[in-house]
Amino acid sequence: MEKSFLSPDDLPPESKSLNDQLLRRELEEFTSKLFLQACDRITRVLLSHCRWRIAIKLLPLTLIIHCPDMETYWYILNDIPQLGNRLERFTNKAKIRVYPPQGQGAPFEIKVDDIPLYGDWL
Repeated sequence: MEKSFLSPDDLPPESKSLNDQLLRRELEEFTSKLFLQACDRITRVLLSHCRWRIAIKLLPLTLIIHCPDMETYWYILNDIPQLGNRLERFTNKAKIRVYPPQGQGAPFEIKVDDIPLYGDWL
């Protein structure tokens, strides 16, 4: 292991404390609230039918959506450009991961900065 030239006070902690975990959770909740406020009415209604959250622990920041049925899943997939546009306000390095109903296939994942590449498809 390489020895750091930084003092121990300038290095990240070896393990995360309970306070670190609570602060991250608060940041995720606040970011989720701001994200939802930035969405249009249709997107908010779509998200209200799903379990969703913004995960900051995952790098990059990731919007995770679990869809209850295939109809909602397809509506969410069609709304990817709108979701990406709203996430881009926080960071253009974000990702969106959409889970279909359990047993209905693999999750769809896309980086926000890749959405324009799929313009006609999405």
